[in-house]
Amino acid sequence: MIGRVSSQAQNIYKVLTEQGELYAKISGKFLYDASKLSDYPAVGDFVSLDVPDSTQNGIIHQVLPRKSSLSRQSAGNSTDEQLIATNIDMIFICMSLNEDYNLRRLERYLAIAWDSGALPYIVLTKTDLCHDLTEKLFEISQIALGVDIICTTNTSTDGYQDIEKHLEVGKTSAFIGSSGVGKSTIINHFINDAQINTDGLRNDDKGRHTTTQRDLYVLPNELGMVIDTPGMRELGIGGTNVSKSFEDIESLALQCKFNDCSHTTEPKCAIKFAIKNGQLSEERFKSYQKLQLESQYDGMNAKMIEQTKLNRMFGGKKAMKNFLRENQH
Repeated sequence: MIGRVSSQAQNIYKVLTEQGELYAKISGKFLYDASKLSDYPAVGDFVSLDVPDSTQNGIIHQVLPRKSSLSRQSAGNSTDEQLIATNIDMIFICMSLNEDYNLRRLERYLAIAWDSGALPYIVLTKTDLCHDLTEKLFEISQIALGVDIICTTNTSTDGYQDIEKHLEVGKTSAFIGSSGVGKSTIINHFINDAQINTDGLRNDDKGRHTTTQRDLYVLPNELGMVIDTPGMRELGIGGTNVSKSFEDIESLALQCKFNDCSHTTEPKCAIKFAIKNGQLSEERFKSYQKLQLESQYDGMNAKMIEQTKLNRMFGGKKAMKNFLRENQH
């Protein structure tokens, strides 16, 4: 039969099927063939499985092709890709407007969201606690090109109506963001029976009620399905293509005089001109460069990263030695 993974705890998967919800493990052959983390089932995956007569537990034999996948680089020094959710149509990036407010982190979320194949939205929580909302909205609009921004508050559910407009039967949404920003609270509003335990939103973003695992829920009233995700302290972008989330910068770069402009000392550099006249913030350009490098280094070992840095700075190890020799005095 075909099922959809709704939750995972260690090596046990909860799977939704036409015959109801059941628990399942992956088969021995599946385990043998899997070579990396992203080969294993993730929440949102459609899988083929069977249920032996002797047990109520299923055996997963195959993960069906994914139409979209939201992932990040695994925490620490690992180069593995960690799947956050799969087969999603929309991604709601939640950010609160107090201590959690961070434009550079939002750029990271937008990068992996656009790269996933799903459509991103930004959900701002605790807007009632923000004293400069107009200014914040302007700052976010400068980096969230083509992305709808939805405002919610601690004291009213009015903003949820704007989220509900995008929820529909046959579609799957994922809510992502830092710990304690209110993802589970928003989802509970649509679930009705409050399946996700929360203790109310904290204003210090300490994550008192944070979700600890990914879960897929079927929403009532033909609102489709939704995936709740735990807060992420680290958000490595791995091999993410950042072009879509930085279209403004890449469009400017095409206007530079030289095709291989490094945007440092070359004349008639459109990037430098845009920063000088206030069209582009220097912080956003530095963020773009940083994320580009992270993406470029994906999958490289330490030696390969070192060589890439030397090539970028000097044109290679030999050129570096010549530079040092010429400048040793």
